[in-house]
Amino acid sequence: MAAVIRDLAEVNAELQEQKERIDNVDYKMVTFSLGGKAYGVDIMNVKEIAKADKFTYVPNAASFVRGVYNLRGDIIPIIDLRKFFHLSIDEKTDSLENLLILHIKDQVYGTIVDKIDKVVGINHESIQPPHPIFGDINIKFISGVVEKQGDLYIILDVVRIFTVTEEDKGKSRVTVADSSGDFYVPPPSSEVISVQESAASTTIGFIKESLLALRRFAVTGINEGWLQSRFNEWSRGRSGESLQLKTVSEADEFLGTFSSPHTGQFWSESYAHSVQKALVDSSAGNINVWNIGCGKGYETYSFACILKAKYPNARIKIWANDNDIMAVSQAPNMVFDIEEIPEYCRSYMVRGTNGYTFDKSIKDSIIFEYHDIMNENALPELDIILVRDVISFLPAADQARIVAGFSEIMKDRGVVILGRNEELNGIVWQSIADDPVSAYLHTV
Repeated sequence: MAAVIRDLAEVNAELQEQKERIDNVDYKMVTFSLGGKAYGVDIMNVKEIAKADKFTYVPNAASFVRGVYNLRGDIIPIIDLRKFFHLSIDEKTDSLENLLILHIKDQVYGTIVDKIDKVVGINHESIQPPHPIFGDINIKFISGVVEKQGDLYIILDVVRIFTVTEEDKGKSRVTVADSSGDFYVPPPSSEVISVQESAASTTIGFIKESLLALRRFAVTGINEGWLQSRFNEWSRGRSGESLQLKTVSEADEFLGTFSSPHTGQFWSESYAHSVQKALVDSSAGNINVWNIGCGKGYETYSFACILKAKYPNARIKIWANDNDIMAVSQAPNMVFDIEEIPEYCRSYMVRGTNGYTFDKSIKDSIIFEYHDIMNENALPELDIILVRDVISFLPAADQARIVAGFSEIMKDRGVVILGRNEELNGIVWQSIADDPVSAYLHTV
C-alpha cells in the first residue's frame, strides 16, 4: 500500500511539473486559417495585420505572387499562401484580403491568409516535431505542431519559406521557395521576375510618379538611364519607406545629381573645352543657334564665346529663350567683376563705369527673348540647339513632340547639346560627346 501511495505521489508530482511547464508561456504565435486548417507563426516575425486590396500587378511573376502593395510608403511583395501551398481558397463576400505583414531578415512581406484568428501563448517545450500527417504542405516549411485547449496548430517556418539558402543560390532564376520542396524554377520560356526585383521595379514606379507630381520631372527614354543609376545609388543604405519621395525637399535631394555642370554660372574652362570639342567643323557663313532655357544668361554668354572661337569667320546668331521674363529682361545688361569671368571669355569683355560687360560682337550675336518652349517659335534652320536640363521637366508627350520638332528645324549634321544626364534615341541621332557633355549629331 505504501508503494502505491508513493507511486501516486510521484505521478502527481510529475503532473504538477507538467502543468507548471505548460503554464509557463515563453512562446507566442499569431494563429490563422488556411484551407480549413489552423496555422500559427512566431509573433516575433509578425510586423502587423492588415486588410487590403488593389495590389499592383507584377508582370511574369509566379502565380502565388499577387503583386506589390504600398503600405504607408513601404513597397512590399504580396504572397498568397493559399496558392503558394496549392490549397483551396474560401469564397469571400468582399474584395479585402486578410494580410499578415511579416518581417524576415530585414525584408517585409505581405502574406494573404483565409482568416486571422488570435494570439496564442504556449511553452516552447510543448511544440512537437512536424509530421506529414499534420498538414497539406511540405514538411520542410513546418517548424512544429502544438495543441492548445483542444485546437491543433501547425506552426509555419516563415524564415525558411522566405529565405534563399546557399545551396538554393546556385539554382537558376529563383524566386521564393515553392511548396513542392524545391525552390521555384520557371520553365525556360518564362521570364519570371523575383519578388524583390518586382518590388524594386514598382518602387521606381512610385518614384517616377512622385518626381512628376512634386517637381514636374517626367521620366522617359531621355533620362531613364540616369534614373535607374540614381535609384541604385539612392537605395544603398535605405529600405522600405525611406526609399519613397514624399516632399519637395526629398525630390530635390533625389534630383541632386541630375543637373549639368555650372547651372546658372559661367562654364568652367574644362567644361567649355569639352563643349567646343563636341561641335562639328563648319565653313558656313552663318551659324544659327537656339538656346532654350537660357536663364540669366551665364550659359548663353559662355556658349557665345565658345562659338566665336570655334567659328571665327561666321556670323553667329543665338536665340536665347526662357519663360522667366525677369531673367531674360536683365540678361542683356549684366555687369560683372573681372574675377568671375573665365579666361576664355575675357578677350570679349569691355570695362565700363560699374564693371565689365561683353563687347558688341557678343551682344549683337544674342537675342534674349521671353518664350515658352511649349509654344511654336518661328526660327530659321538651325545649326545648333543648346537645351540643357529642360526637356526632362516637360510632360512625356511634349518631350516626344519637341524632340521630333528638333529634327524638322535642324540642318543635316546639326548638333543638339542636352543636359549631362539626358540622351536622344533614334536613327537620326548620333552621340558625339562623352561625359560631362551630352551632344548628338542630326543625320538625315
